[in-house]
Amino acid sequence: MTANWATFVTAEPELAGLVEKRFGAYTHHVLATLRKDGSPRTTGLEVRFLGGELWLGMMPDSLKALDLRRDPRFALQANPGEGTGMGGGDVRIGGRAIEVDDVETKAGYAEEVEPPEPFHLFRTELTEVVRTYVEDDKYLVVQVWKPGTPLRTIKRA
Repeated sequence: MTANWATFVTAEPELAGLVEKRFGAYTHHVLATLRKDGSPRTTGLEVRFLGGELWLGMMPDSLKALDLRRDPRFALQANPGEGTGMGGGDVRIGGRAIEVDDVETKAGYAEEVEPPEPFHLFRTELTEVVRTYVEDDKYLVVQVWKPGTPLRTIKRA
């Protein structure tokens, strides 16, 4: 089961706000895709939350775009920032990236974001959102949201 960003925001507005804030704290994040041979590839990426969607824009024929065309599964890790503080926790998103070829949609994105032309544009379908943080300097807290299920919170001492 998958969901778009707007579905996640409706289901878990507080967590969605924290996730957007973490991604908004830095420009570049880490995208993991699958190579032809199935091994992982990690690359830097800018992301955008616009119009109820999480968008991934890429340079033409970049390896990550070719990976996603072949196998749409991805994992996206927010930039942890400098040092070890990770204010707001560590967040990651898993899902599928669907390439958008619709001229009108791409033009709207380009007008808003002003990416270098030409570019690949992918709309995401989420399979999970995870936030990990430390509480009271003694608990590791993991929050996991998956479409169609309630938010699950795990605390470890």
